[in-house]
Amino acid sequence: MEGEVPGAIIIGRNVLEWRLDPRSDARIQALARTDAAYRDVLRGYASTLAAASLRRIGLRRATDLDGGFQA
Repeated sequence: MEGEVPGAIIIGRNVLEWRLDPRSDARIQALARTDAAYRDVLRGYASTLAAASLRRIGLRRATDLDGGFQA
C-alpha cells in the first residue's frame, strides 16, 4: 500500500464489478448507483481498465486518476 485517500471506500479489484453493478445481488446498495461518480486509484494501468469496466456496466461517471496514487 502506498498511502491513503481520506474518505475512500476500499473495494478489491477482483470484486469491483459485482459490488458496484446496480443489477448485482452482491452490490453495495449505497454505492451501486448509475449517477454516482467513481474514481479508481490503482497501480499502473489497472485503474484505467477498472474504470472502463465500470463504464461498460452502466456507471458512466467512472474514471481513474491519471498517474495513479503517485499523482
